[in-house]
Amino acid sequence: MDNDTPDVGRKRRDRMRDILERVREQGSTTTDELIRACGVSAATVRRDLSELEARGLVQRSYGRVEAVGVLPELPVVMRASEADAAKRAVGRLAARLLPSGRQAVAVSGGTTTMEVVRALGDRNGLTVITNAVTIALEVSRSPRVKTILTGGTLRATSLEAVGPLAEAAFSAFKVTTAFLGTDGISAAGGVTTHDDTEARTNGVMVTHADRVVVVCDGSKVGRQTMARMADIGDVSVLVTDEHAPREALEQIAAAGVEVLIA
Repeated sequence: MDNDTPDVGRKRRDRMRDILERVREQGSTTTDELIRACGVSAATVRRDLSELEARGLVQRSYGRVEAVGVLPELPVVMRASEADAAKRAVGRLAARLLPSGRQAVAVSGGTTTMEVVRALGDRNGLTVITNAVTIALEVSRSPRVKTILTGGTLRATSLEAVGPLAEAAFSAFKVTTAFLGTDGISAAGGVTTHDDTEARTNGVMVTHADRVVVVCDGSKVGRQTMARMADIGDVSVLVTDEHAPREALEQIAAAGVEVLIA
């Protein structure tokens, strides 16, 4: 996809995500059915399927396409176009919470935290510590911002490094703010994600931050997934969008979290 224009690349991500979700929902389907559903050429669908198969997400055999295993979360490369406008607004608002001056911040992986670092731009004196390859690459575009990428075992879906090496790296730094993405946040469940190793690593990041800012689109508010990264009492600020359920927001605010709507 390196030669795609931004619009073409976005359309292809959307189409590949739709193909993957259709295959996962049905368990299996045929290439011909996907061609009809997508409304594009057979060559285009076959190219998309080849990439999905190379990523180990589907398996093809004699014209049929089957899902591979259980995938609780979409790969980060296919989440990049979900709710783009809302996530950009959340990222810009969260970035404004960071005062100017020399400081270090920690940033977890995710499409919304990506918008935070984009909004931070080329701030002088800023150091960003992250375990996410995608975040590190984005920050490295800013020559005045120092980037520290932790070591660890790389998760294929989120492109985040996890495990003892990443935890040791986060333990070595004290940061003013941790920007934390999430798969779910609620007053009862705290801040959660799908993967337990990712939760432990990001939990260490949280404990070494003066302030924790959770950023997410409204669909994540009120949800609870498998593994807890932080208790709700660890969160200073939640930045989300207007689609978040009001009752869940009220419960989070009642727990002492400042809630900001982008």
